[in-house]
Amino acid sequence: MNGPQIRRLPDGRRLHLCHGPIDIVAEAFGPPAAREAAERALALAFPGILEGLVAELPRLRRPVTGLARPPRCRSPVARRMVEAVWPHRTLFVTPMAAVAGAVADHLLAAMAAVPGLAKAYVNNGGDIAFLLTPGTSLCCLAVGRLRCAEADLLVEIAAEDPVRGVATSGRGGRSFTLGIADAVTVLAETAAAADAAATLIADAVDLEHPAIRRRPACELDPDSDLGELPVTVEVGALEPEAVAAALDAGAACARRMLEEGTIVAAALRLRGECRVVGGVPHGGFVTRA
Repeated sequence: MNGPQIRRLPDGRRLHLCHGPIDIVAEAFGPPAAREAAERALALAFPGILEGLVAELPRLRRPVTGLARPPRCRSPVARRMVEAVWPHRTLFVTPMAAVAGAVADHLLAAMAAVPGLAKAYVNNGGDIAFLLTPGTSLCCLAVGRLRCAEADLLVEIAAEDPVRGVATSGRGGRSFTLGIADAVTVLAETAAAADAAATLIADAVDLEHPAIRRRPACELDPDSDLGELPVTVEVGALEPEAVAAALDAGAACARRMLEEGTIVAAALRLRGECRVVGGVPHGGFVTRA
């Protein structure tokens, strides 16, 4: 495995960081001295993340479901992962559900410690952590179908909004899913919290239907944290009422999380239909024409 790689993208503003499965684009905004200091902090924080997670993989692949206390981890990223999934321990969930968001949060924290930044973001494969200061905002596109990377929503967040993380999960993403959602995008206080919630809401967008084919996760990947659970491998033609029923199930899950305070908003998409749960005062989801 190659070591951590960091390079500046051709636009001169963004940095690309990669190491194994970690693939990140990050950018800082503000005075030149603050931007340069934030980039140095990012470069110092990046090495060692993957090794730290690999060392704790057996613990991170175990479900927290039903545990009396959260697992104790050494890696700061692993601790963020556990913290993000712990509120959902009544469901089947492992800390791996929050890994991409937790990495983004960890790196953003290193940048945010630099004084003078106006804003910054760390985008880890679509799971985004960001810093906003008064008067700033973030706009990003959210895909409606992970398999085709087709953007259908604009996400707008103002500094006054209680959101500092965006994550998307669903069928065709980097991980297996138990459900049939084309995409679920979640807004939450952190990227790790958004990542965990998006995973679980996407799992909940589901129903029993003869057009849906599943296989045990371990048959597709012996190392999967989902073990023998049946993951979705194919979704055929669905009647409109089946699409509505699956979205209803996912929306019910999202509403529970909204009531518990683990998410701020969620957009669920399946076969061209969209359900939005929750919202933010100064922004939120805007449908693209």
